[in-house]
Amino acid sequence: GNTRVEEACEMYTRAANMFKIAKNWSAAGNAFCQAAKLHMQLQSKHDSATSFVDAGNAYKKADPQEAINCLNAAIDIYTDMGRFTIAAKHHITIAEIYEAELVDIEKAIAHYEQAADYYKGEESNSSANKCLLKVAAYAAQLEQYQKAIEIYEQVGTNTMDNPLLKYSAKEYFFKAALCHFIVDELNAKLALEKYEEMFPAFTDSRECKLLKKLLEAHEEQNSEAYTEAVKEFDSISRLDQWLTTMLLRIKKSIQGEGDGDLK
Repeated sequence: GNTRVEEACEMYTRAANMFKIAKNWSAAGNAFCQAAKLHMQLQSKHDSATSFVDAGNAYKKADPQEAINCLNAAIDIYTDMGRFTIAAKHHITIAEIYEAELVDIEKAIAHYEQAADYYKGEESNSSANKCLLKVAAYAAQLEQYQKAIEIYEQVGTNTMDNPLLKYSAKEYFFKAALCHFIVDELNAKLALEKYEEMFPAFTDSRECKLLKKLLEAHEEQNSEAYTEAVKEFDSISRLDQWLTTMLLRIKKSIQGEGDGDLK
């Protein structure tokens, strides 16, 4: 009967916690999984989802793919219950496993997009934007520039009217313009004009001034001037890996530039 199933459930959970103490992560994950299935048998959806999450967290340390399977099982239950915010959180965890452990960026992107969708549906716009910015950064690295541009422009436009966030908007417009620049110099010029018109504060930003110098250097096919402008910007605010990659891609399109660097 049900009492027996409840007892078995408790035992699996106790076993799982003992395995955790012993740092036997696979066995802990497996025991939590068994508990989750028994909770489901008892029609206890919430407890089942919680056990699947516990199983996922244990497996994360030993078997990333199994961790993803358990977290997906938890997500199915949470979405069925209409708990979209918590489902989004677990999609982010899966995306992070794909980023760090399994290095499958396409799948990481898909889970960040799904999380963003759920957050938007629940009006958690800042959480949705965080996920979308991850998608944009990866899309640009994978040379899906149009997708990256759309996200950076969308998030930039959403944040520029918010007094607390508007300082970030210049960064998003800057990144969108760089993606344009890699594809086509004229597009970058037109985009820059559009951003200045939409967001006048952008004109005085160091990012906007750098873009103008880079466009000028690119037009003159002057790689020294290009490098100089980047160096000057970098000396005040350090370039991260993403910006360095994008700026190098643009620099390579200056004639005669082989695999140069930015320094």
